[in-house]
Amino acid sequence: MILGKKNQLIGLDIGSRTIKVAEAVERKSGWALRKFGSIDIAPGLIEEGVIKDGAAVAEAIRELFNLYNVRQQNAAISIGGYSVIVKNITVQQMPEDQLYESLNFEAEQYIPFDINDVNLDFQVLGENQQNPNQMNVLLVAAKKDMINDYINIMEMAGLNLCIIDIDAFALQNIYELNYTSGGENIALIDIGAGKTSLNILKNNISVFMRDVSLGCNQINQKISSIANCSMTEAEDLKLAEKPDKISAEDLEEVVSSVVSDWSNEIRRALDFFYSTNPDDQIKQIMLSGGGANIKQFRDLLAVQTAAEVRIIEPFEAFEIRNSHLDPAYLQQIAPQAAICMGLAIRRVDDK
Repeated sequence: MILGKKNQLIGLDIGSRTIKVAEAVERKSGWALRKFGSIDIAPGLIEEGVIKDGAAVAEAIRELFNLYNVRQQNAAISIGGYSVIVKNITVQQMPEDQLYESLNFEAEQYIPFDINDVNLDFQVLGENQQNPNQMNVLLVAAKKDMINDYINIMEMAGLNLCIIDIDAFALQNIYELNYTSGGENIALIDIGAGKTSLNILKNNISVFMRDVSLGCNQINQKISSIANCSMTEAEDLKLAEKPDKISAEDLEEVVSSVVSDWSNEIRRALDFFYSTNPDDQIKQIMLSGGGANIKQFRDLLAVQTAAEVRIIEPFEAFEIRNSHLDPAYLQQIAPQAAICMGLAIRRVDDK
């Protein structure tokens, strides 16, 4: 696609339940947020990152841009799920152009897909501490059919797709803009509608990453089963102060059961990380996504992981310049806005 003259990009987070858009500008005084908005989409249009109805998703994106008067057309999006593989690998020291040439061979050892079915990219992280003749490389592979689906919906929406990022990296971008780790190991966890992403940072470098098919839709599915209602109605019941089709006790039991599963799965992932990094204790967990709003989950996760659990504040470093941006709305939407804001600070010539 032909890129526009401007280096600025719109951040567009295409989730399985909600699509979010953010426009931010960098000035000498720092970052400013110009626009932010979201729109819900029908359940089933996107499942586990796979687009089931591209035309409907593209129409929702056009509606979102019109609703919030977004005129910029150059966009950054992100992907995740089982069609995306991220691996930290070690290779012999070589120039980047040579690594490009040997990437397919190197990747075949680590990617569980046919190498001809994926798009590959990498980032050199630096010299390997144990062996100066080797270097650490972050390898990323994404299935071509998934990439093509997202390219197609962006074309249908009339947008220029400039960057395809990874969900966990977008989250890392906004974390690094807003926070200083102080050298501690940090776990960034995004609990979305249908997927949970875990990214562990050591000295601001991603050292462990995992996506699992757990998310807030599990709560809706259980409510739908108990109340004999649609997924959309289940979402309303979940958020209602006094739900009429399910008792408060049943609702609490549903939430408790699901967040217990989340905590156990995250604990298992952290145990796997500790098995190969026994000295790298994680002291802090930063949560984002809709699941971050559930206090019962935050409390349980803190107990199971022996870590401080906090909700990310992605707007912290931004000056709010638009009088149409309601501070109360931004505070409410903040956990779900993290990935979108991480995309909004990308630029056309980024690596």
